[in-house]
Amino acid sequence: MTFDTAPIDLQPTETPRIRQFERLLLGLAAAFLFVNSLALILVQGNSQPVQWLHLILWLACAAIGSVTLDRYLPGRDPLLFPISMFLSGWGLVMIDRLAPNFADRQTVWLVVSLAAMLLTATLPGPLRWLRNFRYILLVFGLLLLVATIVLGRNPSDPTGETNAPQLWLGFGSIFFQPSETLKIILVAFLASYLAENYPAMRAEGLDSGGRALPFSPRVLGPILLMWGISVLILIWQRDLGTAILFFVVFLVLLYVASGYNLILVSGAILIAIAALVAYQQFSVVQLRVDIWLNPWPEADGRAFQIVQSLLAFAAGGIFGQGVGQGSPTYIPVVHSDFVFAALAEEWGLLGIITVIACIAILVTRGMRAAVRQQRRPFLALLTVGLSMLIATQSVLIMAGVLKLIPLTGVTLPFLSYGGSSLLASFVIIGLLLRLSALESHHAVRA
Repeated sequence: MTFDTAPIDLQPTETPRIRQFERLLLGLAAAFLFVNSLALILVQGNSQPVQWLHLILWLACAAIGSVTLDRYLPGRDPLLFPISMFLSGWGLVMIDRLAPNFADRQTVWLVVSLAAMLLTATLPGPLRWLRNFRYILLVFGLLLLVATIVLGRNPSDPTGETNAPQLWLGFGSIFFQPSETLKIILVAFLASYLAENYPAMRAEGLDSGGRALPFSPRVLGPILLMWGISVLILIWQRDLGTAILFFVVFLVLLYVASGYNLILVSGAILIAIAALVAYQQFSVVQLRVDIWLNPWPEADGRAFQIVQSLLAFAAGGIFGQGVGQGSPTYIPVVHSDFVFAALAEEWGLLGIITVIACIAILVTRGMRAAVRQQRRPFLALLTVGLSMLIATQSVLIMAGVLKLIPLTGVTLPFLSYGGSSLLASFVIIGLLLRLSALESHHAVRA
């Protein structure tokens, strides 16, 4: 199967309804952030100009983003950009509340992330680069992974004296997490590979009624490759969350491409085997499983973090304690891994439902774009993979802080502190914006 490498046409006519609806949502988001920023300043009782600067920069990003997208992507999905800006703005408010020293840095990352999103969404090249240079990008991503294994550092432990995972590469005082880049590269590589093999894989699945075991090299090869990469990440970096994220998203892509009903079952078996071995061999995995099963005997020790998280959820009730009026800072690393617990305590059940609804809308709108691209396997699979990255990462961390599953250590997209995570999330939104604006009748030659 070969793809047309001509520039992808976008919808040529601007839709005023899209522009008006998007700006209405951005206005509502701005009002929400203003009220909460003002409330936080009143509670803290020490207003500083820099606190308003965060909101001003957010407003500038929202305005520049909306105007730029109006010009270059008039037919885009009107929900993706406002919701991502709303969540990232909410994240700024929470970081300013939980860890004020990091708020300035997160604001700078928001500006950088918006620029990356606009470049990704408006330039004609990114989709073709992801498709045509997949092997080069894969090698680059794997080199980043190896570099992290060899040279990885932890910003909270720059000397490496503790046993904390070394998941970052650093240049001076700037650190980034290569796994955030790698996850986008892997999704693009798998989408391109599976798209080329799409007709044969679907034919095999349909001929067997979707019941045959995935013993075809077209299916078995990618499974073992991704399982091997995930195990490598788990063994050398002890990064349970990233390993699970990669493999789950891959399984969904492979299932969509092949139609094999047993793909998910075989993948679950491989995950279970890897998890069992990891529990036996790695203390960090064993710790997370033990405190998940029964945290209460060690509530003041190893399980302190998850117990405080559960108490935060309980304290929030329906309406929450109010911004700045709870005690979420008792939770260690609350501004990163446990920001969802802080949100639950100060915004309550209503806040939780709002965040879940926003993430669900992002994912469903991405899936809607995938359905519109069903005649173009690469674009459809890429859209599914990007949407599943947001969905899987969100579910892993939200369920983890609620003790529904063991903690995995991933961030909550847009809301948690972390420049690498915010940048990757906005690049994903940029790709989804461009994909949502593609003309549904533009065909790809097989």
